[in-house]
Amino acid sequence: MSQKSILITGCSSGIGQHAAQALQQRGYRVFATARKQVDVDSLNQKGLESIQLDLDSQSSIEQALEEILQRTNGTLDFLFNNGAYGQPGAIEDLPTEVLRQQFESNVFGWHHLTRKVLKVMRQQGHGRIVQNSSVLGFVCMPYRGAYNASKFAIEGLTDTLRLELKDSPIKVSLIEPGPIISQFRANAAAKFKQNIDWQASLHVENYKAQLERLEKAEGTTTFTLGPEEVTAKLIHALESKKPKARYRVTFPTYLFALLKRLLTTQAMDRLLVKG
Repeated sequence: MSQKSILITGCSSGIGQHAAQALQQRGYRVFATARKQVDVDSLNQKGLESIQLDLDSQSSIEQALEEILQRTNGTLDFLFNNGAYGQPGAIEDLPTEVLRQQFESNVFGWHHLTRKVLKVMRQQGHGRIVQNSSVLGFVCMPYRGAYNASKFAIEGLTDTLRLELKDSPIKVSLIEPGPIISQFRANAAAKFKQNIDWQASLHVENYKAQLERLEKAEGTTTFTLGPEEVTAKLIHALESKKPKARYRVTFPTYLFALLKRLLTTQAMDRLLVKG
């Protein structure tokens, strides 16, 4: 059997980088992409086959995919859409252009790449697409509206795509992690300070608590797991004869999925507002 190829976005750290290294060790030909050239250089130094891919730029997406297809003679077996960031801030403090940027990176870039990859998979007669969503793709928490909305959008697009590909040889899965050790919080804190006028906000006292949470070291939160837990679910989605539509990771994800079925909206709101 020929070596299987996979394109992974968002490999500069965390889930993407761990998945890239683990799959390479497992025998996959991994194309580990990142937005910044400095991260691409670092990934190459780690022994990965890395290419620059900026999800905010359609031309960057197309150039990266074209280069990958040149290296594989026009084939690509798997796509793991993972690159994303969280933009904190209350809805009323969230500038429209900042929300638009959240969707550009977390939704529109994924969509453009997925459409291009689907053409390849259709032509070759097989393929699997795995989307890294979040527990916040099916429950909302305050001050995370932009990220909530982007992940809800990914869930909707992915569920629809799975239905549309039902009779094709292309499989689609979602992974829904809760808290995972990564640079997610540090990046979110930076975006918050950059884009939200928080000191002039009516939410300033709540923002202070949010900043304290975001600036804590990763892994200090109860139930936080390592990125290897996501990689394990990814491997099942890539290799199982019957991949699942959804893979939940971490206890909070399982818990909130259960509570959403059991509790009233009012009871869920009381619980989530404490998050």
